[in-house]
Amino acid sequence: METRNIMIVGVGGQGTLLASKLLGKLLLGKGYDVKVSEVHGMSQRGGSVVTYVRYGDKVYSPVIDKGEADVIISFEMLEAARWVEYLKPDGVIITNTQQVNPMPVIIGACDYPENLVDKIKDLGVKLDAFDALSLAEQAGSSKAVNIVLMGRLSKFFDFTDEEWLLAIEQSVPQKFLELNKKAFALGREF
Repeated sequence: METRNIMIVGVGGQGTLLASKLLGKLLLGKGYDVKVSEVHGMSQRGGSVVTYVRYGDKVYSPVIDKGEADVIISFEMLEAARWVEYLKPDGVIITNTQQVNPMPVIIGACDYPENLVDKIKDLGVKLDAFDALSLAEQAGSSKAVNIVLMGRLSKFFDFTDEEWLLAIEQSVPQKFLELNKKAFALGREF
């Protein structure tokens, strides 16, 4: 199998690393060679965080270059725009429409860009944009955006619900398991 490339992008504290861990466990369980590379920006200060997940028969490097990502999963709109050049021409961006203000916006040095969904679509990008935050809150916690996005991502794979749920069970603490299963289902069914 040809190597496939997934980027998970967001802001520090949004759960991008848990999402990459879950995805890595799922893919390993399916017998793929998997490489996961975490690239932290100023993650503890709300900065950009990127994780590369590459899988296939044999993967030699964990890094994804510009124009190589089959899928970009974005936890926030500005991060989707920031990483769009890494997407393959036939790739897809799955993004939460939530806006998290970066420091320059917070201090008033600039404004948050308007109409990012339209601007990304105008680039000819296949964009799956939806309010994952509302679905996470419906599941029981705003912190479940990551699992809602994994549920949405699952629509692009040929894996069973049981395989995804096993990866969730292996990745989240028992006390949050039901909440995360509900978040996954809401993202998948959206």
